[in-house]
Amino acid sequence: MTVSAYQNWQPTPLMKASGLLMIGALLTVAIQPGFWPWALAAVVFDLLVLTFAGLWPRCAWVGSNWTSLPPAAVARGEIAITIDDGPDPDITPAVLEVLDRYGAKATFFCIAAKAQRYPELCRDIVKRGHAVENHSMHHQYHMPFLLLGGWLAELNLAQDALTRVTGVRPRFFRPPVGLRNPLLDPVLHRLNLQLASWTRRGFDTVERDPQVVLAKLLNGLKAGDILLLHDSNSARTTENIPVILAVLPPLLEAIAAANLQTVTLSKALGQTGQIETIPYNERI
Repeated sequence: MTVSAYQNWQPTPLMKASGLLMIGALLTVAIQPGFWPWALAAVVFDLLVLTFAGLWPRCAWVGSNWTSLPPAAVARGEIAITIDDGPDPDITPAVLEVLDRYGAKATFFCIAAKAQRYPELCRDIVKRGHAVENHSMHHQYHMPFLLLGGWLAELNLAQDALTRVTGVRPRFFRPPVGLRNPLLDPVLHRLNLQLASWTRRGFDTVERDPQVVLAKLLNGLKAGDILLLHDSNSARTTENIPVILAVLPPLLEAIAAANLQTVTLSKALGQTGQIETIPYNERI
């Protein structure tokens, strides 16, 4: 890992200010050692702000973060449904059938280790016109504590695994539960990945009532929204039905009634023709 690999990365204003503050604190202590309590307090405050920014999934203070689709996609009346934590051999096929029935497209943020376990299911997702994106290699919850090398290793492993499985190199990354730290952004830049969070989520991993989940997703529905659901780790209704399967039909009907079109994040980006592919015989 070399410095040149990150030389074109541009930190956010907060990151630049944080760096200047750190340098200023060190110089202050070097010149006036008696000011160390004030310098330490400033550094601690800065670290707390950075930690908050990383642990707030929809925050863009420490790097580019999609919380809605680009203006061009909004103008086209597009909306994105994103589905996390799969693929799940019991739920994902049923989700695909619902999407096909309504002529809808979705973006599946897949855990690469699961994709390796169920490669044909991931290929079916892509074959049906949906997108498979990077949701980390192992979906571990300690990821906000990773350093630069840890982020690079985890994301690179997932990129390579998902590319071998589907033949399409992911263009987007979503960390588990949306949690990260300021060291993620330069790694995303190096790997040509865009961080994507969401406009709204239905909390369908814990909420068992489909109507509650649906109401959260439809609240203020408009072009450009990115909606979050889960095909794996999904809560189940009192009838033992995965919540996503109960929510998707009325959600898709409401989207159609609002004259909105579901697209993948890559389609909204407008770069589907630039995504790297590999020959089928080189996949796992």
